[in-house]
Amino acid sequence: MSVDKKVLQEFTLERDNELRFEVESKTEKVYLTLKSGTAEVFGTELVKAKTYEFTAGAKVAVFTWHGCVVEVKGKTDVIYTAKETPMVLYSNCHAALEVMRVEADRENKRGPIAMLVGPCDVGKSTVCRILLNYAVRMGRRPIYVDLDVGQGHISIPGTIGALMVERPAVIDEGFSQEAPLVYSFGQKSPQNNQTLFSILVQQLAITVKERLEVNKKTRASGVIINTCGWIKNAGYKQLISNAKAFEVDAIFVLDQERLYNELVRDMPNFVKIIFMAKSGGVVERSKSLRVEARDQRIREYFYGTPKNSLYPHSFDVKFSDVKIYKVGAPALPDSCLPLGMKADDHLTKLVPITPNAGILHHIMAVSFAENEDDIITSHVAGFVCVTNLDTERQMITLLSPQPKPLPNNILVMSDLQFMDTH
Repeated sequence: MSVDKKVLQEFTLERDNELRFEVESKTEKVYLTLKSGTAEVFGTELVKAKTYEFTAGAKVAVFTWHGCVVEVKGKTDVIYTAKETPMVLYSNCHAALEVMRVEADRENKRGPIAMLVGPCDVGKSTVCRILLNYAVRMGRRPIYVDLDVGQGHISIPGTIGALMVERPAVIDEGFSQEAPLVYSFGQKSPQNNQTLFSILVQQLAITVKERLEVNKKTRASGVIINTCGWIKNAGYKQLISNAKAFEVDAIFVLDQERLYNELVRDMPNFVKIIFMAKSGGVVERSKSLRVEARDQRIREYFYGTPKNSLYPHSFDVKFSDVKIYKVGAPALPDSCLPLGMKADDHLTKLVPITPNAGILHHIMAVSFAENEDDIITSHVAGFVCVTNLDTERQMITLLSPQPKPLPNNILVMSDLQFMDTH
């Protein structure tokens, strides 16, 4: 359906209906306004008469419990009203978690720890967002844990992290990113180094449990965990391992009955396994769209969003002022291994790197580690990108969200690269 750019469309939604639209064109902006009634986008309430702006890549679902009228201005690629949505089911899951929180509050215990699992592109991070928003709207302070290194919702791709959620996500920006706890994995998929991934998940779980202990409100509110779409064979084992590390009480399985049945078979009885249908509005992304989304996340880390621009700094550091490491060395055949060394030890080996052309455009994690022994399990202060290398002057040029000096001189190289085109 071709729409004139300046066209205004008005939609009257019946109760429990959802208006879904997508913006694909890089040059388009689409504006949404709630005219009357009540509505929400992924669990965040729309403010009446306020205009929300959406740019390229936005996939939006406006849901109403009681009916509403909304206005959409601008050119959308897809726009339609859905009468069938899983929102009632998601709301019931929230209600079940809320019952557990009330009890936790009363008995000063730990609230529910819920994990979302399922294949790629079934809407796991969206359901996390809905459940977190509903919890916050009830006055809770849950912790959001993201184990999806492919997309990186809390920081950049190649990381896992946790964030205390104190207010609903901003409709066009997501959750406020104040003081997230981030560990750098440095790869796009856990499959690339499962040993390292498991170590980081265990470490994150320990730290999250510590955070739950110190804050009564957060302790009762519990944790919502997002996972990646790798669910077969070793990926399945990793899910079980994640569940044990965080001591989950509930696992919500999106859109895959086989996975649901396997978890019912393999998880202890006290863990509730709940099957959930995916929303009809979920869109499968091609490989190229995933790559583009990753690049966009990294670009936003340095430059912000169209609505909220950031101005990163570029500065030089001497080769001698930083120590650069990579985690993981090439595998040695068993016959060459030193006595007592296991075959997968190379996966967590720290390799010092002398600055060379190979590090150009790579993302580097600025580690909080105080010495070499802590590098692998330390969380990170943030990220920089190597934009230039001058071997004559022995200088590296870094793109950084903050001015110099760096918070620490230990940098850990990620496999992810970013071409700074600004």
